[in-house]
Amino acid sequence: MTTLLNKAFKTAANLPAVEQNGLAKWLLDELHSEAKWQRTFAESEDILEKLADEALEEKRKGKTTPLDYSRPPFQAHPLNTPNLFSSD
Repeated sequence: MTTLLNKAFKTAANLPAVEQNGLAKWLLDELHSEAKWQRTFAESEDILEKLADEALEEKRKGKTTPLDYSRPPFQAHPLNTPNLFSSD
């Protein structure tokens, strides 16, 4: 155990039992969440690699368009947006 972690646990040992339990629950939840994230990311590496390869292939074939920096991110392109006020 590191010196800092040991100091943190000694400090936490002086807290009331309710606060110790709250701190312990939070710490365990964080550790489990981090472990779950690491597993999820590790499992998705093959998928991410495949998606990257597909994107590079589309770029190589000229199927991509340059990013338009004049539009905010995630804004729908006007030609692809249905007119919600149309009477059609």
